[in-house]
Amino acid sequence: MSCKVEPHIRVQREDFDLQVEVDRLNTGTGGVGAIVTFSGLCRDEGGRLAALELEHYPGMAEAEMSRIANLAIERFGLLGLTAIHRYGKIAARGNIVLVVAAAPHRQAAFDGANFVMDYLKTAAPFWKKEHGKDGSTGEWVAANDADDAARDKWK
Repeated sequence: MSCKVEPHIRVQREDFDLQVEVDRLNTGTGGVGAIVTFSGLCRDEGGRLAALELEHYPGMAEAEMSRIANLAIERFGLLGLTAIHRYGKIAARGNIVLVVAAAPHRQAAFDGANFVMDYLKTAAPFWKKEHGKDGSTGEWVAANDADDAARDKWK
């Protein structure tokens, strides 16, 4: 009889500590043979960008992240999964998103983390707006076809 793996899902303003999150998944079971992490950062776009402003739909964002995480756990046999997405104004080179996938073998951990990111980019209700170093503020950034194609490879 196996226990249901519950993902750790958070949407938060404050930064996260990658090592703390990895350690959390590495203490639950002796069956973990691989842990894969993905940390998405705010690019500075060649020195042009000062920050990204990230907004989300509270409640719905967490629910969608949980849905995606549970799909990944089931599909790839993950033994643990953490997904954290930040909101607010995040300075260039700051952390935006973290996915940590634990599995018995490396390929499942890699695939699980990729799957979660590909779906987070397209299905979770988050929006971003660029803030330039020159004081300018851009429009809300639209979804792009490359993100949709990355997601669709999992179907």
